Amino acid sequence: MADFEVKAVEKYLRMSPRKARLVLDLVRGKQVDQALGVLKLTSKGSAESIAKAINSAAANAENNFGLSRDDLFITTAVADKAPSRRWRKIGARSRVKPIEHRYTHITVGVSEKESK
Repeated sequence: MADFEVKAVEKYLRMSPRKARLVLDLVRGKQVDQALGVLKLTSKGSAESIAKAINSAAANAENNFGLSRDDLFITTAVADKAPSRRWRKIGARSRVKPIEHRYTHITVGVSEKESK
């Protein structure tokens, strides 16, 4: 593996971190182009946002560090919990029903494979 890792972060995405981790497990450790192909065929809602983060990390590696896109693979793929939005809804007989919408921060790191 290379000495460093190029990262990209997508913040405050309107999805549960638990559901995003299911999709991240599909692409962790794969080549960038192969991971994007898997995400294109995945029917989960978080696949589009994760593909955006992978494209951003690959573009950062190409433009800022001069790495080849063909040699990049995903080393880190993490979905962390972001601050949740909480509010109340009035239910039957004037009772309060709490509602919590979860948000996610997705971090994707790519690194270059060493050529043998």
